[in-house]
Amino acid sequence: MRARLLPLLIVLMAAVLLALGVPLAVSLAAAQQQKVVVDRIDDTARFAALAQFVTDRPTGSRQTVPDERLETLRRELASYHDVYGIHAGVFYRSGTPMANAPDDWSLPAVGEVRAAFDEALLSRRSHDPRQVWPWQRGRLVVASPVIRDGDVVAVVVTDSPTGQMRSRTLHGWLILGLGETVAMLVAVGAALRLTGWVLRPVRVLDATTHDIATGRLKSRVAAAGGPPELRRLARSFNEMADHVEDVLEQQRAFVADASHQLRNPLAALLLRIELLALELPEGNEEVASVRAEGKRLAQVLDDLLDLALAEHAEADLQLIDIGELTAERVAAWTPVAEAKGVRLVGTCPATTAWADPVALSSALDAVIDNAVKFTPRGERVEVTVHGGGDTSTVVVADHGPGLTDEELARIGDRFWRSGRHQNIKGSGLGLSISQALLAAGGGSISYAHHRAEEPHGLKVTVTVPRTEPDRDVRVLTGR
Repeated sequence: MRARLLPLLIVLMAAVLLALGVPLAVSLAAAQQQKVVVDRIDDTARFAALAQFVTDRPTGSRQTVPDERLETLRRELASYHDVYGIHAGVFYRSGTPMANAPDDWSLPAVGEVRAAFDEALLSRRSHDPRQVWPWQRGRLVVASPVIRDGDVVAVVVTDSPTGQMRSRTLHGWLILGLGETVAMLVAVGAALRLTGWVLRPVRVLDATTHDIATGRLKSRVAAAGGPPELRRLARSFNEMADHVEDVLEQQRAFVADASHQLRNPLAALLLRIELLALELPEGNEEVASVRAEGKRLAQVLDDLLDLALAEHAEADLQLIDIGELTAERVAAWTPVAEAKGVRLVGTCPATTAWADPVALSSALDAVIDNAVKFTPRGERVEVTVHGGGDTSTVVVADHGPGLTDEELARIGDRFWRSGRHQNIKGSGLGLSISQALLAAGGGSISYAHHRAEEPHGLKVTVTVPRTEPDRDVRVLTGR
């Protein structure tokens, strides 16, 4: 969730910073240019004042009497060009220069300079030249009219390089960009802290939910830290978990108590059946059937009690050699398999894992018992131990008839047995008990076809962790 929420916050903050930064950058460039334009307007106004009282352009080919005002204007323009590198000139209405610097600079026929000159002829001073951006190498043209007796007699034109102005604008943009970057970094840091603060309770709640779903019913979320709504959610979740645990505990207690209480009446009933059988002829089929059903009911009650205890028991996890333990169980079941005509083969290399030895032994007994029970005479059952990675596995594969895909999805359900195996002894609780015993220690059991072709056979995989499972109650902390 954090990976989805954090980019959204960063994009929103970047959009806000851009929305603020872009107009500010444009305003900064406009302010720099406006400052230059104002300076050039002041300069052109000063030159216009000097040119206002210069004698009119001579009618002959060359003026013979020097004009002191004209000489002063020329000196000012030359000094201005030498100091600032700005082309400046005063041009008559016809475009003929009155004075200019440098001397070879003249009024072009077209272009930005000519446009500013023509605008000044209309008695309008340049006030809003086209914006020059840092990546452009343009020049800044400003023109002011020279007015005498209410008429425009000449025009002062300045053509300024924009290198320094663009450098100042670019420098301002760099400072602005640095500020935006710092603000973005601060915003990202704040977003990280904010999303961490908001989502940490969600992550812990998710982990605790997973723990409870996998059988660790004691897991709880401490109602501390995070937004008030999530703290309320944590308290509500804990109340729900307490209620669910109480209900499950009541169910386990009921099953255990019922199984225990029914054993005595059932034992008395079986005893009376035996006494009744003594009064009937030997080999009476009805008595034999009642006796078999009674023993089957006793086995079901025993299995129910074992299931209730398995679901309630706390696993005694130890680091054990599951290869050695599996080899012991294979050796114990080998006489049973041989008596049935089934070959039991074990490949049990040494490998360590965390498991409850008693629970794992019981689970292996149930799985091997099923494999031997449903494997035809002359076939074999293979028990293989694998170790590597985070888990170790014990695979029990038989060459029996196997199960269909629909039956494979139901195996392990309580009291479920395949319709084809109803005549085989069993209560349908053995694998459920094994699953409960393994889950208490962080293990699991899974089922699959052993072979693709018919008959499929059944492959049962018992998985136990190689690292010690974290069985502590998960709490919501600030770390």
